[in-house]
Amino acid sequence: MLEELKKKVYEANILLPKYKLVTFTWGNVSEIDRESGLFVIKPSGVEYDDMTPDDMVVVDLEGNKVEGKLNPSSDTATHVEIYKAFKDIGGIVHTHSPYATAWAQAGRSIPCYGTTHCDYIYEEIPCVRCLTKEEIDTAYEVNTGKLIVSEFQRMEKDPVAVPVVLCNYHGVFSWGKDAHEAVHNSAVAEEVAKMAFWTELINKDVKPAPQELMDKHYFRKHGANAYYGQG
Repeated sequence: MLEELKKKVYEANILLPKYKLVTFTWGNVSEIDRESGLFVIKPSGVEYDDMTPDDMVVVDLEGNKVEGKLNPSSDTATHVEIYKAFKDIGGIVHTHSPYATAWAQAGRSIPCYGTTHCDYIYEEIPCVRCLTKEEIDTAYEVNTGKLIVSEFQRMEKDPVAVPVVLCNYHGVFSWGKDAHEAVHNSAVAEEVAKMAFWTELINKDVKPAPQELMDKHYFRKHGANAYYGQG
C-alpha cells in the first residue's frame, strides 16, 4: 500500500541527519496522500541508519495504523491535527534542531532580521505558548497539534506563507507541499534561527527588517507575480 509514498517519505527522513537537523532519533517526516486520506510516517524510535522504506507506517486521519509492522512516530497525532486543519499541507517534519529549538526553549518567536528569512518565511517564525498541565496530561500529542492550529488561526497566519512553528519548551514543526519541501523548510528554519542568534549577539539593539524589504523578497519568490528562478 502506497509503496511509492513510503519510498519518498523514507528518503525525506534520511535527509534529516544529512542536514544535521536531528541527533539520534529526534525527528520524523510524514507525507499525506489526500486522495486516500492516508499518510506515511517514520516509525517510532528507529535509528535512521537502520530504516528501510518498508519500515514506514501508513496511518489514517484518525491516527489509526493502517499498515506497518512497527509503531508510527509518537508525534503522529500532532501530524494528524495539522493535516486535518491545513488542506494545502502535504508533508510535515518535526525536529529538535539545536538553534531553532533553543529559540523554542526560550519561548521566543524568531524575528525576520534579513532577506534569507523572508525569502522562505513571511515575517516572524511564531513560538506558541506552552501547553497547560491538563493539555499535557490528557492528550499531549493531539493537543500539541490543536494548539498549533488554533494559534495560526488566532494570529491569522497563512500556513503556506509561514511553514514553520516553534513549540514552547519543545521543538520545531515545519511543513510544505510534500515531504521534501517540508524538510527544505526545516533546514531553512534552522539556518535562520542560527543567523538570528548571531545577529542579536552582534547587535543587541537590532530591529526586524523593514516591511517593504520583507515583502519584496518574499513575493519575488512566491505568488502570482514571482519572478525568481527559471519559471
